[in-house]
Amino acid sequence: MNLEQISDLRKVKNELTRFIMLYKFALDELETKIAILIQEFQLLHDYNPIEHTKSRIKKPESILRKLKRKGVPISLASIKEHVKDMAGMRIICSFISDIYRISDMLQNQRDITVLEVQDYIKNPKPNGYQSLHLLVEIPVFMSDCEERVCVEVQIRTMAMDFWASLEHKIYYKYKKEVPSYLLQELKTAADTVTALDQKMELIHNEIKKVKAAEEEDEEDPNQLIINNQLFYLPEALRSIFSAEVNND
Repeated sequence: MNLEQISDLRKVKNELTRFIMLYKFALDELETKIAILIQEFQLLHDYNPIEHTKSRIKKPESILRKLKRKGVPISLASIKEHVKDMAGMRIICSFISDIYRISDMLQNQRDITVLEVQDYIKNPKPNGYQSLHLLVEIPVFMSDCEERVCVEVQIRTMAMDFWASLEHKIYYKYKKEVPSYLLQELKTAADTVTALDQKMELIHNEIKKVKAAEEEDEEDPNQLIINNQLFYLPEALRSIFSAEVNND
């Protein structure tokens, strides 16, 4: 191997490394945003709607299959143009309303560009699959430029995620040729998941009403709760906060 060939290999390696790094950094940026939201909910609110998150970069074999299926060239430029879910994040929420709440929070962040929204909750797939999909662009600042990187975000409840995970395993166990009677059983199970989510949403809303009524009766303006610890405001601070409230 001559020096020119070695130089070409190094160039290819650097381009590939940079390409993959961009998607990793975009996920890092998004994970930081979600971590900030989680900490805000934990410190300033009495309820955190985010159960957990999971991120991944698509495996090379999956990328190649997608390119071949689309009938497009195999190149980094082609991947960037045609594989929009190269980087993905799944956000698992407690309740259906939390899904749209988190979606709105992400979409309202100025440095996030929303390219596409697919609502499979209001319009489930024929097999019963439910989730809210956002295709977003995240800015990544490298040493020499700013890159806009696509990330697919899937937001769903724990019940939706449970169904989707098992459906995926069954689907690939049968190599995508699931018997029709099992497809119907999966659809029935998806309907059960929907009913469960709706029931839990109703219970959640009723509990919020009860809690709001109790807090209205018991609220002490001199108390401050941080991280589930109760503090009482000193006299000096009480006067400051009272003055600000009165000025408003």
